[in-house]
Amino acid sequence: MSDIETLEALIEPVVNSFDCELWGVDYRPMNRSALLRVFIDRPDGVTLDHCSQVSYQLSGLLDVEDPIKVPYTLEVSSPGIDRPLLRLEHYRNNIGHDAKVRLKWPVEGARNFRGVLQSVEGDEITMNVDGREIAFPFDAVSRGRLIVDVQFGNKGKTR
Repeated sequence: MSDIETLEALIEPVVNSFDCELWGVDYRPMNRSALLRVFIDRPDGVTLDHCSQVSYQLSGLLDVEDPIKVPYTLEVSSPGIDRPLLRLEHYRNNIGHDAKVRLKWPVEGARNFRGVLQSVEGDEITMNVDGREIAFPFDAVSRGRLIVDVQFGNKGKTR
């Protein structure tokens, strides 16, 4: 079991106990510390109270279970409108949407891509980037995020 899978197995029951779902876990170990981001979601939205309650309970659980052996920072938040793509299913569920992806190693001479998610076959993700199809394995992904184009009312009005 990977570090992420171990953490998700510990974290998910706590998140579910607050009628929230675990969107995902972003674990970033560093030299002598770590960052643990826990993203929670609810159909009717996540409030600051949800985040603080989940954070409080997770802090106690993680202190007892001690899965992270270095000092760490715990952050609990909503995934937001520009959701991080943390699981292969996130890519599969967002086919046709714009995304930014940073890879751990270069594919076709680049590590950063911005385009439309085209398909997910097995563990391979394909994006349309400026009319070209770029394919890479999910294991190559360092970070992925949806891109949301927000349009405000009063479009075209000038002062």
